[in-house]
Amino acid sequence: MVYAAEYHVSVKGNDANSGTETSPFLTINRAAQAAYAGDVITVHAGTYREWINPPRGGNSDNSRIVYRAAQGEHVEIKGSEVINTWTKESDGVWKVTLPNSFFGNYNPYADPIYGDWFDGRGRIHHTGEVFLNNKSLYEKESLDKVRKPEIHPNTKDPEGSTFTWYCESNSENTTIWANFHQYDPNKELAEISVRRTCFYPDKPGINYLTIQGFHISEAASQWAAPTAEQIGMIATHWNKGWIIENNVISNAKCSGITLGKERGTGHNVWLNDRSIDGSLHYIEVTFRTLRNGWNKENIGSHIVRNNEIFSCEQTGICGSMGAAFSIIENNNIHNIWEKRQFNGAEIAGIKFHAAIDTQIRNNRICRTGRGIWLDWMAQGTRISHNIVYENDLEDIFFEVDHGPYLVDNNILGSLVNIFDMSQGGAYVHNLFTGIIRVAPERGRYTPYHFPHQTDIAGLSIILNGDNRFYNNLFLPVNPNEKQVYGLAGYNKTGYPNFADGNAYYDRAAPFDKEEHFVSQKDFDPKFKLEEKDNEVYVSFSVQGLNGLQTKVITTEHLGKAKFPKAAYEQPDGTPIVFEKDYLNIKRSEHPTPGPFEQIKENENQIKIW
Repeated sequence: MVYAAEYHVSVKGNDANSGTETSPFLTINRAAQAAYAGDVITVHAGTYREWINPPRGGNSDNSRIVYRAAQGEHVEIKGSEVINTWTKESDGVWKVTLPNSFFGNYNPYADPIYGDWFDGRGRIHHTGEVFLNNKSLYEKESLDKVRKPEIHPNTKDPEGSTFTWYCESNSENTTIWANFHQYDPNKELAEISVRRTCFYPDKPGINYLTIQGFHISEAASQWAAPTAEQIGMIATHWNKGWIIENNVISNAKCSGITLGKERGTGHNVWLNDRSIDGSLHYIEVTFRTLRNGWNKENIGSHIVRNNEIFSCEQTGICGSMGAAFSIIENNNIHNIWEKRQFNGAEIAGIKFHAAIDTQIRNNRICRTGRGIWLDWMAQGTRISHNIVYENDLEDIFFEVDHGPYLVDNNILGSLVNIFDMSQGGAYVHNLFTGIIRVAPERGRYTPYHFPHQTDIAGLSIILNGDNRFYNNLFLPVNPNEKQVYGLAGYNKTGYPNFADGNAYYDRAAPFDKEEHFVSQKDFDPKFKLEEKDNEVYVSFSVQGLNGLQTKVITTEHLGKAKFPKAAYEQPDGTPIVFEKDYLNIKRSEHPTPGPFEQIKENENQIKIW
């Protein structure tokens, strides 16, 4: 690609320079001020501690502004500052006092985490954070818990949870105490978060940006409720056409990437008005966004790909309405919500509201608490070719959606694979190792849309059902006799369901109206999912599949979801034929259940990542 102009940034540069390769700028923000549509900003090796606030974007997908790390160079963008003026107070405990002027107009140690659906578990949490050698410490609500640290309950890192900190702020100063144990913070890399974000335009209308190849970390991001302005470490701010690719994103206090809402259509409106339920507030917010131009021409259509995202305490990626029409692919999202110090209804590896025509594909999502959470208005959404596992809540949660949404060719490996509080889903060629929870929701009327649009066609409660399950493979892992595996949970739902061509092993039970299926109740498939270095493998056995009457599933075969009266099709309205498996192997005329076409009755071992 040929760029109109290329600006260079270096830690050895000067903002009074011209921005050429031999005369680079010092800060990325200085280059942002110079760049116009079609330009590229190349950032060279080093650490940049700044909030990048781009004043303008590109004009189209072919006329972008590109922010990129120089090829082969390690470029860090951090929301933190180094602190090396700690004084030792007692064994392991150090203290620093900073004037509030150090923080400028934003002090994360005077800013409590708050927002609609946030649960602080009875204490105050601040957006700030303390880091030792790029690993965050655990904030405590009292100084005594820093001086006498205990292992935090439910933590995935017992030893790490005893590295603790506490803060106090008054009108002049902020004091932070931290227990670094045997480490001297003035000799190690000790940092504190000071910026609420790393890359975020402070106004909407900044479209068609590319952010490529950076290591972005340690911002004091605030709780990103769907009814609020959502500011993550990288945040699109209600814009269109961003590409966020090939980055390593870690250690956000709340969210790594946000593709969501702006402030003008409401900001934590339920906290400000408890006279009506939060779901009614969100309906009002949705109508306000429609009046504010929420449609495919103005909002969404982002691409988030090939990123590694970890150690964020709310979400890896979230977005309220602004993630519509987007593609989320080839990301490695892991270790989200690993501290478990606070809770709330917005925590997941990926958490989207109104994922209209959004494609979530080829991602690895593990150890995130909840893997993928599609809340309200998942319509035209497709979750395809993902591996989702080791999540202790569930792999995928569909909350009050009316469909049509597609789940195909995924490997779901947690104890709970699906929490279905929705209707109108289609599940094709997946591998399930856990249970599917089924629940209606009669207390909330939620929107459904005209096909491939944001315009609302109506609202309805959730009676559950109107689902399709075709050619899936159920391989329970250490099944609990008190749980229901397979599709028996759909035998009694408010709307009819459809199932055919599925294979059930061990305690997994078929849908009672299913005609063509395999059920091997006494066969242990011995499913295992193993990580080896950066690769992931599955192994399992099957039997009895010969003679199972299956067929290649198509858009026509799936029909239309009941309420939107919309088909299970591509975002552009063209039909889908499920003719390729997880490994991109062409399926036969009578395809094998599950995501892999070529499996044997004896043990199979397959590399999946």
